[in-house]
Amino acid sequence: MASRGFTFKQFHINHDQCAMKVGTDGILLGAWAPLGQARRILDVGTGSGLVALMLAQRGGAGVHITGIELDARAAAQARDNVAASPWPDRVEIVTGDLQSYQAPRFELIVSNPPYFSHGQAFDCAARAGARHTGSLDFPALFRHCNRLLTEDGRLSLILPYQALDDACDQAEVNGLHLIEKQNVITRDGKPPGRFLLQLSRVKGYLIEGCLVINSAYGGYGETYTNMVSPFYLKM
Repeated sequence: MASRGFTFKQFHINHDQCAMKVGTDGILLGAWAPLGQARRILDVGTGSGLVALMLAQRGGAGVHITGIELDARAAAQARDNVAASPWPDRVEIVTGDLQSYQAPRFELIVSNPPYFSHGQAFDCAARAGARHTGSLDFPALFRHCNRLLTEDGRLSLILPYQALDDACDQAEVNGLHLIEKQNVITRDGKPPGRFLLQLSRVKGYLIEGCLVINSAYGGYGETYTNMVSPFYLKM
């Protein structure tokens, strides 16, 4: 898959130059992130451009997505993926880091952020850099997302179980409040292994739900199928 890439119904992703390949987390975030009335969207750590292109497909005309990526090779490949897609005018790829990025504020920011702590083993240095929290830790992520969000803007994330409490604590410290949490369950009956989160600069009631990927009796869960079927070729 790394050399051939990944073909979706409306676009193709090459990802051999990217540390983090097309995977379930990115697809979940791209299919779920609530767009609302957002017209300016920022994808932090865009990698291959996967989430940005999924949002371009979902958002329609008038929506503009900026993907920011620190790694120059990944950013270059994301630009190629965007150029080959049906929406080259809807997505812009910027090479750089979030901490120094300056732009008009966004109504929606999305990110599949780094979350593993230093000291964990990785198969290559690039993958380690893409996933270690040292390059963009939670305080920096939330501080700069707050800086770049409109007053009523939203931040959508996907995180593993072990990162949830720290992320929520750091978000609060940096002025972002959890307003939605979807517990992502790999198979019905098991505990959640990851979470889809929506945060806002404005406090509100917490909405909580469950997203089941696989039912207990085989096959995909209905909600999951409805979310990802516009993208997967064989759904």
